[in-house]
Amino acid sequence: MSKLEQQASATVAGPGRRRFLQTLSAAGVSSAFGPAAMAATRADDPWQAAAAIVKRVRHPVKFRDEDFLVTAYGAKTCEVRAVTAWTSFTESDTLQTPVAGSHDCYPAIAAAIAACHKAGGGRVVIPGGNWYCAGPIVLLSNVHVHLKAGAHVYFSNNPLDYARYGAYDCGKHGKLSITRWEGNDLLNYSSMVYAHGQNNIALTGEDWTSILDGQAGVTFDGDTDCWWSWKGREKPNWAGDIAAGTGNYVKHTKGKTEVHINPINPVSLREVAPHLSEEEALFIQGPNDKWRTDSYFLRSLAEARVPVEKRIFGIGHYLRPHMVQFISCTNVLFEGYQTTNTPFWQHNPVNCHNMHVKKVYANSMGPNSDGFDPESCTNVLIEDCHFNTGDDCIAIDSGKGPDIQFGPAKDIVIQNCRMQSGHGALTLGSIMSGGIENIYAQDLVFENAHWKTDPLNIAIRLKTNMSRGGYLRNMHVRNVHIPNGIRTTPAFYSTLPGSLIPTKTVATSAGGIITIDCGYDPINDNVRIRPPSVSHVRISNVTCANAPTKAGNYSCYQAVVVLGPVASDYNGPGKPTILPVCDIEISDCDLGTPVKADQPLYLYNVKDLKLKNVKIAGKVINQTLSA
Repeated sequence: MSKLEQQASATVAGPGRRRFLQTLSAAGVSSAFGPAAMAATRADDPWQAAAAIVKRVRHPVKFRDEDFLVTAYGAKTCEVRAVTAWTSFTESDTLQTPVAGSHDCYPAIAAAIAACHKAGGGRVVIPGGNWYCAGPIVLLSNVHVHLKAGAHVYFSNNPLDYARYGAYDCGKHGKLSITRWEGNDLLNYSSMVYAHGQNNIALTGEDWTSILDGQAGVTFDGDTDCWWSWKGREKPNWAGDIAAGTGNYVKHTKGKTEVHINPINPVSLREVAPHLSEEEALFIQGPNDKWRTDSYFLRSLAEARVPVEKRIFGIGHYLRPHMVQFISCTNVLFEGYQTTNTPFWQHNPVNCHNMHVKKVYANSMGPNSDGFDPESCTNVLIEDCHFNTGDDCIAIDSGKGPDIQFGPAKDIVIQNCRMQSGHGALTLGSIMSGGIENIYAQDLVFENAHWKTDPLNIAIRLKTNMSRGGYLRNMHVRNVHIPNGIRTTPAFYSTLPGSLIPTKTVATSAGGIITIDCGYDPINDNVRIRPPSVSHVRISNVTCANAPTKAGNYSCYQAVVVLGPVASDYNGPGKPTILPVCDIEISDCDLGTPVKADQPLYLYNVKDLKLKNVKIAGKVINQTLSA
């Protein structure tokens, strides 16, 4: 055994952890290797399954050959002016925005889409030029919305414009739309591009000069806040924050964010969920009033199983809309355009099937600007895309807590994509309560071109916890090139009081090339009753180069970080079986030189992690580890 292997073994196989695994085995860990798991680990070539998905998904849409120009329905271009605006949480720059009083193209675009749909379908065309749209673009079946080269759609940054046209009249809260926000259903502001229950639809551009611009960093009229202010994020911690930048940061007004107590939310959950006992309500609410902040109030409504029609947000609340959100749609194409400056996630298709994503540039660096988050979607192909994001580049989701009616995310292929800044380049979860299976990712470049100022945090990442739960099985990743390493400084999550894991000791938030985190940010979830399960993961041919830092040439902080489910985080009834992360194989990889070369691996509650021809700090490891 090499010195590096000895160090790894000593790191992961302490006697306390062996006892913990023995306890788990006595409680029934062997159930993880029953018939269902055996089916997931069948000997079939997984890449043949991936090729079948690709063949099935390509060319999912067909349209009548008729164009509907938005100018024929009254759309007019607008003049723009220079304005100083935020381009990320910590950076500002001079951008263009429509001049005051610009012509609103919302009615014309809506009329063109309606006419196209009524005629049996076709293509709604937005020509080159600057266009101001004070409301959502809502797609209907058999409609293809296409932006010509140089078409720049500036969406209004007035929140009221996304609470005017929804199908649900919620009185003082506006006319709202059925949406999902971080995996939970609600009535809220519409996304800027929206579809619900439609078939055979497409959103395309001529090239990356075809731009959908959310103007999220431009301050509201007569206000100092912007869409990104609603995040309520505090001043960065310069020692460990992501993208510390120049010293500026997006300001917010206390009380007008998703993380401050909203006084219009009830003081007791039983006011909106009278079916709960007092004990049940207190369990969901937790020990303080944090549940009354909008983001936690929605989680609480979901945990209390309050019906969607009573989960009313919109005006008076601060949950930012997505840029593009399609819900329960089939035969979908996204191709050839750029999204930028988006209030929240750039793309969030939910319960969509037969979906092809091609040559899209997801380019928004604001808080929570995930690039593509397919949620409970099946038969998905994402290829030839470019990601420059303020959060995860791609995150595969499947609902949060009880909101799992759409089932798992499965049969998804990701290939030939390039990732720059972001929290995770390829991420699964954390919103994965419905499960994730049959994921195939290949031929990816995690370029991390901004490594000096805004490094990619993690290359391949899974995150879940005792609240999100769910499962991941049958994930295959191969041929990943990381030419500039990833972030070389660690970032940590706080753990719960009394946790088996000391607080801020495991670099699961940033610093690991391959990170499986089943204890993700546990202090932010009151209800922790869903133990997750992770099994059958295959990762091969990942090459991560070193990048020069002040301390030397390094590729990461630690090469592999696997934090299995932490039993002490569970706060439900009884003592459920807590399964270790199992059947993980990493092969034929060169993971460069970690900063923590004396402890390149961190493993906890893991069974049978196989390292085959894995080079770390110049040493080759061939070993099966459990901890």
